[in-house]
Amino acid sequence: MMIEKHISALLYRYQCVTVPGFGAFLTEIRTAQLDTAANTFYPPKKLISFNANLKNNDGLLANHIALQEKISYDRAVSNIEQAVALWQDKLGRREILGIKNLGTMVYNIEGSLVFTPDTPINYLADAFGLSTVVSPSIKREEYKQQAEAIEELAPVAFTPERRRSYSYLKYAAAVVLMAGVGGAGFIAWRNNQIEMQTLVVENAVQEKVQQKIQQSTFLIHNPLPAVTLPVKEEYIVMPYHVVGGAFSSEANAQRAAARLVEKGFKARVIGKNKFGLYPVIYGSYATREEAHEKMKEIRRTENSEAWLLLKEL
Repeated sequence: MMIEKHISALLYRYQCVTVPGFGAFLTEIRTAQLDTAANTFYPPKKLISFNANLKNNDGLLANHIALQEKISYDRAVSNIEQAVALWQDKLGRREILGIKNLGTMVYNIEGSLVFTPDTPINYLADAFGLSTVVSPSIKREEYKQQAEAIEELAPVAFTPERRRSYSYLKYAAAVVLMAGVGGAGFIAWRNNQIEMQTLVVENAVQEKVQQKIQQSTFLIHNPLPAVTLPVKEEYIVMPYHVVGGAFSSEANAQRAAARLVEKGFKARVIGKNKFGLYPVIYGSYATREEAHEKMKEIRRTENSEAWLLLKEL
């Protein structure tokens, strides 16, 4: 009788299955593994080992065979003894003993029994359905220095931080041109759309500012007496800024700002934004009207991609 299938069935549920008079098959759970050399992911599984010193009959295998084969317990024990006798006879002739779905056994030159697991079946029930996955390697190259070099040579023309990409404008432009509408009408329409986008950005930023103000409001139960401090000069808040672009490198941003200063602008680099970029502004203004007029002038003469930012620095 082939008792290998019964040993395999028990290994799904138990960590140790003893074959009386022969030895015990033991299992150990191994977590999921990644072989970086072979780009292979291995699911968790049970590792099979063998201990020839555990030979006492614990009744587990014999009871299982008796129930599955519908025979008596004594008959099951007898069948196990017959299978063990055949295994030991083959090993005694220094032949390799192969046990299906478990592994191979052979005596080495020192007379020790060597077990080599060969388990195409994963006996870990929790990993049912998981298979080995081979994935092509992902090559990562560092382009930061090249990007900064190209960025330094490029003109000051960038995408605004909060400006959305309206790809449908390109298709609308194509339809308008095909319909024969004049180019001047399309340009006016596009400028109007940009102004509407800018207004949406300003409103969103203003809402964020109001939320921060409300979150920072608290009640002082024992206020200190008011103190009057002399004011030497009036501080003018200039929350509107005409932005030329943003650099990933602060050094490149400073160089771009320096070039704009040479052209007569009050350019400077403001702090890093949430995207990790350093915005470069042409100048700051107290009112939206003044900033908007300056932005239109810069778009016409210097940078068609300049945009308006509402932010208190």
